[in-house]
Amino acid sequence: MPDESKSAPAVGVPKYRQILEDLRGDILSGSHREGDRLPSETELGDIYSVSRLTVQRALKELQVEGLVDRRAGSGTYVLPRKQMKGHLFGLLIPGLGDTEIFEPICQGMAKAGRSGGHSLLWGGDTTDADETPLAHAKHLFSEFLDRRVSGIFVAPVEGISDMATVNQSIMEMLASSHIPLVLLDRCFCPYPYRSPFDLVGIDNRRAGFRVAQHLIERGAHRPAFLAHTCSAPTVNARMAGFQDAAIANGCDPDRVFLCAKVDKTCAGQLMDSLNPDGIVCANDATAVELMSSLEALGIGVPDPVRIGGIDDIRYASHLRVPLTTLRQPCHAIGEVAIQTMLSRIAQPNMPARDIYLDCALVVRQSCGAPSPSAGGSR
Repeated sequence: MPDESKSAPAVGVPKYRQILEDLRGDILSGSHREGDRLPSETELGDIYSVSRLTVQRALKELQVEGLVDRRAGSGTYVLPRKQMKGHLFGLLIPGLGDTEIFEPICQGMAKAGRSGGHSLLWGGDTTDADETPLAHAKHLFSEFLDRRVSGIFVAPVEGISDMATVNQSIMEMLASSHIPLVLLDRCFCPYPYRSPFDLVGIDNRRAGFRVAQHLIERGAHRPAFLAHTCSAPTVNARMAGFQDAAIANGCDPDRVFLCAKVDKTCAGQLMDSLNPDGIVCANDATAVELMSSLEALGIGVPDPVRIGGIDDIRYASHLRVPLTTLRQPCHAIGEVAIQTMLSRIAQPNMPARDIYLDCALVVRQSCGAPSPSAGGSR
């Protein structure tokens, strides 16, 4: 059990990371042996004077690293040594806790990694609230080098005005190490260029097309596409897919609306300028914001406006009007990412690959489907 001397975290280090590093050190040093049950969440909370949520975050990262097994109703146990042998991979995923698709992707990676004796070194959050994305990447990269990781999984930075410059700097830094890299969800480079690294995700252009096509088939004659400004290249691909579907169905492909915040003002401007009867949102989070803003304006969903999203986030089916969306196969993406990394390590000179997994269209009421179809997919 951690002693009292470890209860005060170093200046600038989040409390959860102090717990994580203490427990990791105890496990790797043998203080906690294979099969040992770690102190309970309550006990760790008392030792470190933190909330259970903080403790749970540290334990979750130990689980992702492949060091422990968390058993509901029983506790957290140190995994056998044979399950901890293998490669150690670093995760460089900005906003890991804020972008919902990445948590299940990492869970899929952890599951696939454990089956092969591999573990993951979590690198999701900054240690300083004022740390820039580039400084954060450098900080984690240094840690990955110190831990001698066998490979790094990366998701490029998004949502900032200078993301292209920042991502270019991160890509050059990572490439200089000659450590195998696998990109998750999106590329560093804007279309049609690509980085020299493998990519695992979905075909975002096809995703945009499929959601737009579905809304048009449900009766949308004036479809529009909605996204935040400074979005990731994946959003640009989804917008291109929307435009492809619009052209294929004789609709106006230029009905695209971008805004910094999807609030009541934005929704009003969208409706006034484009008068859409169907809206493809860049992702589910944007769709949820839009539906809330339309409700505040007294505009109904799906009548007169049909809505579709992409991702199938956890609460998409629990909205007042359940959301029609394209479900990302997040766990499968994580599992395939591990396989891709292992094949890259085994064959470092093979050409870089884009590996796209298929998505299921989940039809719910927001597109105008009757309620009995809610939760169905095709």
